[in-house]
Amino acid sequence: MSKADGLKSFYQTYPEAQVLPPEMYTRGVIFSVAAAPEIPMPETWMPWLVHSTSYSLTDDQVDNLAHHLMGNLRDVLHQMSEKKSCLPFTLSQTQKDNEKRELQAWLKGLLTGHQQLETIWQTAWEKAEKKPQLDGGLKNEAPDKRLRRCLKLFTTLANPKASLKGLEKAQADKLERSLPQLTLQLPGILQDYINLAGELAPFLPQQFDSFEKKDMPR
Repeated sequence: MSKADGLKSFYQTYPEAQVLPPEMYTRGVIFSVAAAPEIPMPETWMPWLVHSTSYSLTDDQVDNLAHHLMGNLRDVLHQMSEKKSCLPFTLSQTQKDNEKRELQAWLKGLLTGHQQLETIWQTAWEKAEKKPQLDGGLKNEAPDKRLRRCLKLFTTLANPKASLKGLEKAQADKLERSLPQLTLQLPGILQDYINLAGELAPFLPQQFDSFEKKDMPR
């Protein structure tokens, strides 16, 4: 099995996986961590995933769980560095119900992780506004506007029913018809989210990007 399948194998093989949310949600949270302008330390983000449970983990199980979560983070960072899709599934205009559920779970994980990381994003763009000349500065469009556009699409696709609720019928019908096309826009919007984080990263003085692949568990 390839390294990219390590987390899937973990969910299928080890009983300690039961302390985690569903796999796609976990992958979404890990994507948000990898894409952040400053990657938090593992002891910060791993507790976001571990639910309180009656299942008691041994030290070896804790180590194994951490190993697989870090391994997936490493894989996502590698995909980002290679400009490859970080989505763990293929998108199409005619998604089956189970594919829609996977996408929604992944995006809900992404949004949950982003919410936890909001302070990092806020700090980065506040510093960017004060030093626009650093590293060539940012693109002309304000980072908060770009980020809002990304989050709006993520939120819409994560919970289409909630997005449709409260709209006038004509607006709701238009949005519902556009959902397949919006889904196909997701890779490009995800790349802008990643690009924005990369543009903001130099404005944060202490980077955990010394968290290089060679230093990570394999």
